[in-house]
Amino acid sequence: EVQLAESGGDLVQVGGSLRLSCTTSGFIFSRFQMTWVRQAPGKGLDWVSSIDAGGRTRYTDSVKGRFTISRDDAKNTLYLEMNDLKTEDTAVYFCATKLYYNEYRGQGTQVTVSS
Repeated sequence: EVQLAESGGDLVQVGGSLRLSCTTSGFIFSRFQMTWVRQAPGKGLDWVSSIDAGGRTRYTDSVKGRFTISRDDAKNTLYLEMNDLKTEDTAVYFCATKLYYNEYRGQGTQVTVSS
C-alpha cells in the first residue's frame, strides 16, 4: 500500500522558516518524481515544486529562491525547506507522486504564516 505522510507544518511569523518532511512507503521511492502542492484557504490545489528521480528540481515562480525541495532516497523521504515565509504561503501542504496511472497524496500539513 502506497503511503505518504507529511509533517513539519506550524505557525510561524513572516520571514520565518520551516522544514516539511514527507515519509513514504509502499513503492520504490528512488524511481519516481515527487511533488509538493499546497491548498490555501478557500482555493484549489497549487503546484509548488517537484524533484525527479535524478534530483532535478522545479519551482513555481512565487517560491523560487525561498523554497528548496530535496529528497533522501535512503530514507524514502521528501523535504521542503521554506525560508522567508510570506502570509501568502499559508496553506495545507501535501506531498504527491504519480505511480504509472495512479496519483497519490498525503493527508497534508498546515503551514500558517502570521504577520
